[in-house]
Amino acid sequence: MHPTLKKILGYLRNKYITASVLFFVWICFFDRNDLISEIKLVYKINKLKTERSYYQKQTDAATQDLKELQTNPANLEKFAREKYLMKKDNEDVYVIVDQNSKLLDTLHVLVK
Repeated sequence: MHPTLKKILGYLRNKYITASVLFFVWICFFDRNDLISEIKLVYKINKLKTERSYYQKQTDAATQDLKELQTNPANLEKFAREKYLMKKDNEDVYVIVDQNSKLLDTLHVLVK
């Protein structure tokens, strides 16, 4: 038998070392709060923090739009035309969209 293997087996015969190794393996792989689950939870927390910052920015933008609409009624028509593509009865609306389906420009042409 190889001397290194004999040395390892000698250590494993010690009940305290064996118990410690088994405890470590149990905690890392089989416990309810095992190491793999903890890593996944940290990844999920980071992802949720990123989403939180995105939604916070969206909320701030919506709040700014709301303040703008509440303070200046003239902006209401502009907002409705730009965001919701609303038009008057005597108008046609032409929407130009690029290949990625992003709104580039909106043309309002009066129909005579």
